[in-house]
Amino acid sequence: MKRKISILGSTGSIGRQALEVIEKLNDKFEIIALTGGSNTELLNEQIKKFSPKYAYAANYKDITGAEYATLEEICSNKENDIILVAVSGRIGLKPTITAIKNGINIALANKETLVMAGDIVMPMAKEYGVKIIPVDSEHCAIHQCIKDIAQVDKLIITASGGPFLHKTIDEMKNATVDQALAHPRWNMGKKITVDSATLMNKGLEVIEAHHLFNMPYDKIEVVVHPQSIVHSAIEYVDGSVIAQLGLPSMHIPIQYAITYPDRFEGIKSKSFSFSQIARLDFEEPDWDKFKALKLAYDAGKTEGSATVCLNAANEEAVFAFLKGKIKLFDIINTVEAMMEKHDVVKNPSIEEIFCIDEEIRAKSRELFLKF
Repeated sequence: MKRKISILGSTGSIGRQALEVIEKLNDKFEIIALTGGSNTELLNEQIKKFSPKYAYAANYKDITGAEYATLEEICSNKENDIILVAVSGRIGLKPTITAIKNGINIALANKETLVMAGDIVMPMAKEYGVKIIPVDSEHCAIHQCIKDIAQVDKLIITASGGPFLHKTIDEMKNATVDQALAHPRWNMGKKITVDSATLMNKGLEVIEAHHLFNMPYDKIEVVVHPQSIVHSAIEYVDGSVIAQLGLPSMHIPIQYAITYPDRFEGIKSKSFSFSQIARLDFEEPDWDKFKALKLAYDAGKTEGSATVCLNAANEEAVFAFLKGKIKLFDIINTVEAMMEKHDVVKNPSIEEIFCIDEEIRAKSRELFLKF
């Protein structure tokens, strides 16, 4: 039987690559719904090609070829075997919760869901018997390595180091948007690419890993690995280290997440050649240059609404940087300023999380005027 799937964010980078995977495995999947934001032209092309029953876009009047449905309606549809949450930002949280409450498994590519509300989402998934399979290459790697989490002593998350790995702090401070978007290894959306340039992306992944694998922060290590061949590793209590290796392509973790626990020959499947890899380098992050990583650890260890504050301030600052309103290091300055002023709520509800999120965004926008 075909696995029935809906893709939230089908017009984004992950969504488009997911559809390429599904096209390769066209006898394995039936698409229930596709959703996009403002790019309805691409969404309509996808609808024509993949024939979903339902579709959603910001301007529903522009949708042709599928019945309109809201994100909540799509995630309440129990026809779905799995939903790929590939939207960016806070918009992914509520649909994910809706899907969980309806017993639908999640392929999660939305970092904000666990960064904002991991303490709510993960226990809820356990309560409803829902699997959350990570799509991020790092968490996907860890998921593949772990057999018994009780025997794992440490998670090792790799980072490429982004476009500024070998640049000075002064060079980073004066970086242009184009320079920040020139990632040497991965083809991703603009927001996540800027996060990779500051290493905030890795900080958010540390918080995600904490929730996904119930691992203390002092047992999660980040190591810079420029080649992006080792996607992450785990160390067992006996000292054995197991890593997952592969080409730097998101098609592979996407396919793993939506076909789990099965494996098939896919769009990027080919024999991996160790002899063609000239070298594998590893080094400790430069904590002074990549201060965002430390801020993320600090927020995670503080718990409660600290991670909501971190995420909201960072997201607003990244958008401002992409629009040319602030400089690259102002992203970090914004996050640090918001975290210093934030009164942490220890166990916020979903409603409180969204209120705090909106408050931090508004205060961040006010701060931009002073830069």
